[in-house]
Amino acid sequence: MHRAALVLFSGGQDSTTCLAWALARYERVETIAFDYRQRHAVELQARHAVLAGIRQRFPQWAGKLGDDHELDLGVLGQVSETSLTRDMAFRMESSGLPNTFVPGRNLLFLTLAAALAYRRGLEVIVTGVCETDFSGYPDCRDDTMKAMQLALSLGMDKRFLIETPLMWIDKADTWALAQTLGGDALVELIIEHSHTCYLGDRTHRHDWGYGCGDCPACALRARGFAAWRNADKPAARTP
Repeated sequence: MHRAALVLFSGGQDSTTCLAWALARYERVETIAFDYRQRHAVELQARHAVLAGIRQRFPQWAGKLGDDHELDLGVLGQVSETSLTRDMAFRMESSGLPNTFVPGRNLLFLTLAAALAYRRGLEVIVTGVCETDFSGYPDCRDDTMKAMQLALSLGMDKRFLIETPLMWIDKADTWALAQTLGGDALVELIIEHSHTCYLGDRTHRHDWGYGCGDCPACALRARGFAAWRNADKPAARTP
């Protein structure tokens, strides 16, 4: 039986929901984030507010929430020519992928997370990747996650489990899952303190949270919130 998990926690809606999911299941949960010189680096500040909020508002989880780790991954920003690491407009590329795709990002994140998990004695790695509501990123696919789980387990001679609670649900169901896990308190925490906007906008407040309201991340979050609210907060499908 797995007892300890490491959550890839950026401070966004998805990773906050995944963190709550892990806290509801495991005895000890640690978190990890990466500074890869992203344009929306404000998420690295937002995540600390989310962690503080969880400790304050959810006593049943506070004792399970362990150390937080933040790694400098500036090299990823150096080798990437994307709209998340450069000041350029969002657009679709000739490859059919949006220019928000950072090649190798999730592969590198998982590799470093596994290395840390190895040292910390954590058996499970939790990440918020998703095939249902995503921009076509190949490193978010279920097949990629299965391949990474096998490669990391073989390469480190330690059996890792990569959990993807959001893989088969959409953004509306992600809001519903947060409601199921932590009630209105968790939904309010996500709205007020999590950060998703690719432009790092924390000045414009919407009913779904802060953001520019126009970038792909904001549009997806807003549509999911509206669908969830208009459906009278349906129960989340269990991943």
